Amino acid sequence: MEFKEKAMIMDKEAIARALTRIAHEIIEKTKGTKELAIIGIRNRGAYLAERITALIEKIEGIKIPVGILDITLYRDDLTTIAEHPQVHKTEIDFDITGKKIVLVDDVLYTGRTIRSALDALIDFGRPRYIQLAVLLDRGHRELPIRADFIGKNVPTALKETVQVKLKEADGKDEVVILEQKG
Repeated sequence: MEFKEKAMIMDKEAIARALTRIAHEIIEKTKGTKELAIIGIRNRGAYLAERITALIEKIEGIKIPVGILDITLYRDDLTTIAEHPQVHKTEIDFDITGKKIVLVDDVLYTGRTIRSALDALIDFGRPRYIQLAVLLDRGHRELPIRADFIGKNVPTALKETVQVKLKEADGKDEVVILEQKG
């Protein structure tokens, strides 16, 4: 299946503004940084988590724990994504029990990735609560999952794909909508 770019919906500046707003909203909603930890879903969610954590540190002057969660083995489509899926290391070097966790991902779509992440996260302990931050919410939920912090809501068609590019992985920051050719 081939795709072509339909529209750029966020550039570098828009992504930076959205992440800054999310960082402020997290601080406000969690009433500061006490017991707060940020965990990003590998890959792009992890990069966004690092950025949000740095913004919170800049705003509050306090470094909070940040971790990276690999959900590969928790996916409900594991057998369909690859014959030999690549499993990466989860990097959570702190106890999540009793913590206010903000789980971070790039795009919220069906909700299945987040369900997998919740299953994986609970294996590490029992947090006080888990909230969800996403750069983009594109709709089309298949599970009753919603984000607490959203950079941008973008209604999309099912035939469209949202592609998030981040400088850490792709050399530049942008979000584009792709549509199927033909």
